[in-house]
Amino acid sequence: MKPQEFKLTEDGIKAVLPPLEAEIMEHMWKIKVATAGQVYEVMKGKHPDIRRSTISILMNRLCERGLLEKSVETGRGGMRYVYSVTSTREEFEEKIVQSILDALMSNFRDATYAYLSKIKK
Repeated sequence: MKPQEFKLTEDGIKAVLPPLEAEIMEHMWKIKVATAGQVYEVMKGKHPDIRRSTISILMNRLCERGLLEKSVETGRGGMRYVYSVTSTREEFEEKIVQSILDALMSNFRDATYAYLSKIKK
């Protein structure tokens, strides 16, 4: 996933994902695999007015971004989508940092080098 926008005022993954998508991903990284219904049950505790369809839409959007993948599972109740994470949180963060640094190097090479040379570990 390449971030389209980086919000300097937000913390963590909310800097690159909308707030509800970030919450869904935080939950998915903990459990790894879930249906939209299972995620909805968790999210409605934090967001009582949220709709089940909203969770499904957001999880499909996370699939489009490459953060989740879905497969079809057939059971007694019929067909349902099962979502799973495509990478760890650490891998995701590394991709974001790489994308941002690549953009900075492309647009502000000298300033980026100068700043990075000042940073001590």
